[in-house]
Amino acid sequence: MKSTRAASKPAAKAPGASFGPDIQVPPPGPKARAIIARDDEFITPSYTRSYPLVIERGEGMFVFDADGNRFLDFTAGVAVNALGHVHPEVSKALTDQAAKFVHMAGTDFYYGVMADFAKKICSLAPGPGPKQCFLTNSGTESIEAAIKLARYSTKRPRMIAMFNGFHGRSMGSLSLTASKPAQRRHFSPLLGDVSHTIYNDLGFLDKYVFGKICPPEDVAAIFVEPIQGEGGYHLATKEFLQGLRDRCDRHGILLVVDEIQTGLGRTGRMFAIEHFGVTPDIVCVAKPVGGGLPLGAMIARKDLHVWPTGAHANTFGGNPVACAAGLKALEIIEKSAMRNAAKMGEHLSRRLAAIAAKHDSVYEERGLGLMRAIEIVKSKTGRQPDGARRDKVVNECFNRGLLLLGCGETAIRFLPALNVEKGHIDAACEILDAVLGAA
Repeated sequence: MKSTRAASKPAAKAPGASFGPDIQVPPPGPKARAIIARDDEFITPSYTRSYPLVIERGEGMFVFDADGNRFLDFTAGVAVNALGHVHPEVSKALTDQAAKFVHMAGTDFYYGVMADFAKKICSLAPGPGPKQCFLTNSGTESIEAAIKLARYSTKRPRMIAMFNGFHGRSMGSLSLTASKPAQRRHFSPLLGDVSHTIYNDLGFLDKYVFGKICPPEDVAAIFVEPIQGEGGYHLATKEFLQGLRDRCDRHGILLVVDEIQTGLGRTGRMFAIEHFGVTPDIVCVAKPVGGGLPLGAMIARKDLHVWPTGAHANTFGGNPVACAAGLKALEIIEKSAMRNAAKMGEHLSRRLAAIAAKHDSVYEERGLGLMRAIEIVKSKTGRQPDGARRDKVVNECFNRGLLLLGCGETAIRFLPALNVEKGHIDAACEILDAVLGAA
């Protein structure tokens, strides 16, 4: 029987031949539709599939579907594939480790690659002084670990998070998440004593949260994203983040920064919080940190790690294959990809700003580095949101071979791999410009 990969090979041109996509069959084609039908039968409907992309393989900035179409990927697996698809050095690192051993539960035993990865990620974390980390499998697990460590180390019960913030969907992290009602509907009761405040509004925090419902001496931690990811790519102001740091210091509260989407070179610095001159007590990472494999970390000041053996653990966190891939990915990000993200982020910003100026349906472009978004509106006048048009634009870009994702109510996010080239950005923006002109 002929393999799907072999069947699609003739249409899958080498990425070096063009910076743009190559659509041979209107997606989804017949092979893709067959896979979608099988998926619909056996996979839960709770997944958030935006359009019918069926991936067969990836290479650099491109993915190829089951019918031989080549798509230009500006999602990077929702910021996971920081170095694109099938990076040869990362692939070699993980296959070399897989040939030695694949799993041995690092919470019960020791192995060198886990210790090496922990040393590296702690050395990169912002702020002076020694740090330790708890290794996880995902962003939501990193947040859960931060919740537990914050409560244990402070002996306080309460948490504060932001409206429009997203920190995950497990029950603890979901208690902090406040971006969409669908994420919380029918799941109450959630974690008790979580209060929400308005992003970039210290006055609301002081007057209504601290002043009315949440005594600061009861608060273990404040959780914040330097850029709200799922909430729409809204940037924190320096005054807001520095104000949070000041209030945390004043009241003995821990500042937990969620860098799950913003971290590891995405904004042109290793961590987005570095743009704001603020040092957190705890940093949560995941997505790109495993080089494409499931891996995350909760990194905190060493003096906060006061919990004893058995207080928190997991089975798969610090998986040796993921740690090996992550070590290589971190090396490449630090050596070259982060600088490229800063440079290419400026180019992407200029291109998106020109598109925003041209189209009345685009209110603005915003972001840092290669974490950028445009906001889709009915008209710039009055900034009337238009979620339906946003969804139409994203889907039409897919039909033309450009992979994008929405965020917030009306924004479209741009998350290319950190080693993206200028030609890829130009190709993506040409498609977007054409789609907006026709929408």
